[in-house]
Parts: sequence; C-alpha cells; structure tokens
Amino acid sequence: MKAIVYEKPIEWRYTDVPDPTPGPGQVRLKVVASGVCGTDVHLHAGEFGPTYPLTPGHEIVGVIDGVGDGVVGRVDGELIALDNMVSCGVCTQCRRARPQFCATMRALGLTDPGGFAEYVIAPAAKCHNADALGANVAVLVEPTACVVHGLDVLGLRPGSDVLVVGSGPTGLILSQLLRQSGAGRVTVAARTPFKLELAAAQGADETVLIKRDDDEGWRKQLHALAPDGFDVVVDATGSVEVLHDCLSLLGIGGTLFVYGMTEEAAELVVSPYDVFRRELVIKGSFSQGFSFDRAITLLGSGRVSVDGLVTHRFGLPDYGRAIEAVAHDSSCIKAVIAP
Repeated sequence: MKAIVYEKPIEWRYTDVPDPTPGPGQVRLKVVASGVCGTDVHLHAGEFGPTYPLTPGHEIVGVIDGVGDGVVGRVDGELIALDNMVSCGVCTQCRRARPQFCATMRALGLTDPGGFAEYVIAPAAKCHNADALGANVAVLVEPTACVVHGLDVLGLRPGSDVLVVGSGPTGLILSQLLRQSGAGRVTVAARTPFKLELAAAQGADETVLIKRDDDEGWRKQLHALAPDGFDVVVDATGSVEVLHDCLSLLGIGGTLFVYGMTEEAAELVVSPYDVFRRELVIKGSFSQGFSFDRAITLLGSGRVSVDGLVTHRFGLPDYGRAIEAVAHDSSCIKAVIAP
C-alpha cells in the first residue's frame, strides 16, 4: 500500500509499505479520510515526541475490511471514526481518568502508524460506528472530542462572558459548544473575515477582526465590549503573542484557557503578582479523554455544525500541499486527505 513515511523531521516520502494484517483484537481500516491539523504541522517539525519511522494522521475515518481473531461486533463495510489513543487502563493516570497521560500511551499517527496511508490497523475497542454521520462529518469527530474534553477541564460557570481568540476548526467548534454550555456571551476574535462570518453564522454573539496593521484598534474593541475584562479567554491559536494579549483581557477572577498548541520551546511571561492580585486562573487542555462518544452524539444531533469547516481536500500524494495549507494558508479552515 501507499503511505506517508518520515524517517526524521521535515523529510517525508510518499512510498510503498507492506499491506498490514490485523492481529488479535484488531481491525484493518481502509482509510476514507484523515484530517490534517496543527499537531501534524508540529510533528512535521519533529515536535510532540514522534516515533520514527512515522506515518502520521490521527483524525482517522475508515471502512472495516478485515478483522483479527477475537473481534466481535465489528463487520466489514462498517464506517468507523477511530479514537487513535491506546492507554493501558491500569497506571496511575488511567485510574485517575486521565488516559491521555497514560504511562505507556500509544497513539496512531504518533507512536504507531497513522491514517496518512491507504490502510491502518486499529484496536477494535477504539472503533466507533459512524455510519449515521457519513465520512464528511465523521472526520471532525476527533477534533470535536478534544473540544469536549477541553470543556470538561474548563468547567464553565453559567453566564460567563467568554472570548475565543482564533477561528480554526477547534476555535469554531469551541465557540459553538461554549454557547451551548451556558456562556452568557461568546465573542470570537480572529484575523480572517470569512472565518468570522462563519463564526457569526454558527451563533457567536460578537466578532472582532484582528488587523495586523492595527494592533491597538482590535484591542480597544475588545476592551469596549468587556470594560471589566472577560470571565474566560480561550487561546485557540497557539501563538505566544496572542496568549500575552489574552492575559490583559481577563477580568478579576478570570480564567485563561490555553487550548492552542504552541511550539515546544515557546515561553510565556506571566506576572505572579498579577495572578495573585486579580485571582487569575490558568488552565490547559491536552488531547481528549472519555469524550469520543459524546462528540459523535453532538455531531449526530446537529448541536455541532461542521458546515463550511472542511475547506481543502487533497489526495495522499499531495500531502506536502496539505501541510503547507494548514501551516500558512489563511483560506484553510480544515484540510482533509482522502487516500
């Protein structure tokens, strides 16, 4: 079969690898679609702890075309949204309901071969039926599951005044679910007008355009919207510069929610006195845990709208163009590779 393979950071090949065979408790999926996200851009650069040789791709949708010994309840032809994380279930963090911090964590697309290939082997227990969703919606299950976990961590107080900075796929999904989770008002700030239009169409109460040539202008708009500061400010960009601005936009007792993934070496300067004096809270959200089934429910019910989120589609040989689009193309919200 054909697959994308890295032997080291930056350098990848579109190449032939042996067709995989499912072992006991496993299924083989013929990949229908795999989403490309910011994490893949970090993996491309060698960040986030990849294991080489690496076939990335962790937002996987596929059709079962083979099962291993002992697999029950799975049938050929079934459309699957795959939870790519495989935890042990018995280590300290697993027992504390934090499987994403498992001591022996394996993850397809990071430590094990992922979905940027024609076929992938997966644990049957991690397969979620997506027949009712269809592939175009199911490819957003994994990012939605990450957002659901993020909301678990955030623990939003009803009536909170929330600012989301960033209008990528997770920023847009976050803004939808924050509104439905009790936020009194959701404001979205971002650099791309058409993405802000989509945020407004999906229910954002206010939108603010961040202009590169007018740093003070958009800050003044946000301060005018919330003179006493926002209760919650969510960074969905992964930019340290944006995170610094987020801190200044918080009100007393406010929460900075670090959702976007920065570069590993990035550092944010925080005033301990400011945290102390204004009783600020800083929270982070990593990956997803026990949220896949809820993501499928939200997508299936229409509570999360994915209309307009997938803007770019590529074939497997065009993997390089997909990474470039996610990293640098402002017209790209979500890119999908369909082998």
